[in-house]
Amino acid sequence: MIESDVKASSVNPVDSGSRLGSILVASLLIIIGVITLYDAASYTDVDSKVFPQTSAIALILFSTLAIGKQIIQPTAVSGIELGSWWRRIVLVSSMLLSCALMPYTGLLIACVLTFVLGLIASMHDSWTNRKAIVYFLSGLSIIVCFYVLFKFVLHVPLP
Repeated sequence: MIESDVKASSVNPVDSGSRLGSILVASLLIIIGVITLYDAASYTDVDSKVFPQTSAIALILFSTLAIGKQIIQPTAVSGIELGSWWRRIVLVSSMLLSCALMPYTGLLIACVLTFVLGLIASMHDSWTNRKAIVYFLSGLSIIVCFYVLFKFVLHVPLP
């Protein structure tokens, strides 16, 4: 009996703090989604409602699924690595900087800046000239495609 108790406790290495943190973040995202749905309901232009409502519904749905997964089958990941905080700060800061610069620089320049800073924050391997060129051209093509999609196909007014 004692041997099976020890074995059972060592098999489940789930950190309860990490599990609770994941549930709290997903709950916060659900609240943000609900606030977005409420705000988008007040938009007078019907076309302006579609994107924020769709994004908010997806955010609520996937956050609910994340909570369900953490309750039913929690992950064994121990949480946030201590050496990666600067990456998170750079990523969030680049997004906020992009939002602040967008009215002055336009969407394309702000998105390129966010992409470059986000790439720097997320790159774990060593940089080579080839990687830098491939990543920059890939990111630039994705940004331009989204710009063309929103500006010319969906006729979304962009800064």
